[in-house]
Amino acid sequence: MAVLVYWTIFRVLHGWLFEDLYEALTRNLTVERTAFMIRMPLYGFFGGVLALTNLVFDYAKIRAVVEDRRSMIGALLGALRFVRRHPKTTLGLYLLNGILVVLVLVGYALTAPGTEIDTASIWAPLLIGQAYVIARLFTKLTFYASQTAYFQSQLAHAGYVAAPQPVWPESPAAEAITNSKL
Repeated sequence: MAVLVYWTIFRVLHGWLFEDLYEALTRNLTVERTAFMIRMPLYGFFGGVLALTNLVFDYAKIRAVVEDRRSMIGALLGALRFVRRHPKTTLGLYLLNGILVVLVLVGYALTAPGTEIDTASIWAPLLIGQAYVIARLFTKLTFYASQTAYFQSQLAHAGYVAAPQPVWPESPAAEAITNSKL
C-alpha cells in the first residue's frame, strides 16, 4: 500500500505541481525571484504531503505491531483516525524527531572528512562514518520508540496491548499438596 501511495505522490502530485501548475503560474514571468517565490510554497506543500503520509504509515506500522493486527488496511484506517484525533501532538512529535534527524545530518556535514586524507589520520574518516551510521540508526529507533510510547499512552493499557499470559494448569498432585497445607 505504501509503495502505491508514494508512487502516486511522486508520479501524479509531483508532476502536476511542478510541471503543470508551476509552468502555468510562471509562463509569462520575467523575474526569476518571483518564479522562485512561487516554487517554494509548492515544495512546502509537497513536503507536507510526504511528511503527513509518512506519519500515517508510521502509526499504521505501530498499530499493526502493538495491537497484533492481521490486516494492514485496518491498521492504516486506525492510524488515519488516530492522527486525525491527535493532530497537534502527532505532528509535534514528528517535528521534534525530524529536528533530531536534521541535527544528525548537520553534525555529519560539519565533521565529515574531505577527499584529501593523509595516512596519519586514516582512522578519523572511518570513525566519523561509523558514528554517523550509529546516529542515523539511533534517530530511526527514536522515531519509532517515541511514536509507540505516545500511541500507547493515548489508547493503550496493559490488557489492551498485551495478550493474556498463559497459565499452565495445575496438576492434581500440586492441588493435593496445596490443599493439605490448609
